[in-house]
Amino acid sequence: MVANNSRKQSKLIAVLREGVAVVQMVFFKELKQHLEKYHPQMDEAWRSLLAGAITNELFGTPNPDPKFMRFWQENKAIIEQEMLGLAANLPELRRYITDALRVQVLCDNQEGTDSAEVLTYAAQLGILIKERNIPLPSTFMTLVRGLGELHQLIIAPVWISPEEDQSLVH
Repeated sequence: MVANNSRKQSKLIAVLREGVAVVQMVFFKELKQHLEKYHPQMDEAWRSLLAGAITNELFGTPNPDPKFMRFWQENKAIIEQEMLGLAANLPELRRYITDALRVQVLCDNQEGTDSAEVLTYAAQLGILIKERNIPLPSTFMTLVRGLGELHQLIIAPVWISPEEDQSLVH
């Protein structure tokens, strides 16, 4: 019985992480469009690297590849500047980012990792909506599915039982 429950929880965490990844993809896409408008002098490859570095920074998932670490080091000032402007420049994504970061932290916690610092950082940047409730898994996946459809990203519906819906929050 315990193994079956653990397997269900593991499956739920994988599904929720896919939802977080969709939010990251949409954030990356929208950020690239913003960067194109505000940094037209830079080539597309540079803007893609910058958008990736900012996405990784926000979600606390730095890319360890030396190429990306070097880019981060060389462009640290502009990355920090763009990070500080996220809430103002992409306000329509704040609720999605807030929910995705909270779900990511819950998933990490279930897997024995404390990543709460990403929430603190997002709050400092003004991108985290503090008064927003932590979403239940089904609510999060419904929200993410809508966002994915809006941005032409497909997410197959995943049924989440009422027990699974409550399992990560409590």
